[in-house]
Amino acid sequence: MPASLSPTILETERLYLHALGPEQYQLIFDTWKDEDIMQYFGLKTQDDLAAERAKVSEGIKTYFVSFKLFRLVSKQTGAVIGRCDYHTWIRKHRRAEVGYYLFQDSDKGKGYMKEALGAVLAHGFEHMGLHRIEALIASYNEPSLRLVKHFGFTEEGILRAHYVVNGINEDSVMFSLIRADYEKLKDTWRLKTVKA
Repeated sequence: MPASLSPTILETERLYLHALGPEQYQLIFDTWKDEDIMQYFGLKTQDDLAAERAKVSEGIKTYFVSFKLFRLVSKQTGAVIGRCDYHTWIRKHRRAEVGYYLFQDSDKGKGYMKEALGAVLAHGFEHMGLHRIEALIASYNEPSLRLVKHFGFTEEGILRAHYVVNGINEDSVMFSLIRADYEKLKDTWRLKTVKA
């Protein structure tokens, strides 16, 4: 494996969350071997690798929009089990959209994403200068809806025909968490976040 990128590392009870921004992401895809990239990101297939390469070749950052990706690494096994990231991060307006997923069904329902998202939300408000965090969720994605409600997100409405899923435009439910909400609720989250 190539040398460490010295990313920001958040720590929770069972996870390390390694943060990557556009510069580190570009460096990885410019200099690392395919097998190292696949291992680092937890990619399983060549199609997964091709999809990540496409993001880089099509431009992973613009003047307006950036991102910060967190790899979820199990403390117990050292395996990359998922991601939690800020995409559509618009620094000028101090807002970003949060997204998250676990790679394996066997890791779902164990509280990993609740653990990770709490740390990522705290990092967004306390270290990235965010004032607003958005989550856009399909109306039928019950686990994700429960997750954002756990953290006090407010439902704002429906964005019609917003996301393409399997070739079909689907609605998204828009949620937001603003800094004032976070300040009221953060002590109830029982977070442990450590910057390495």
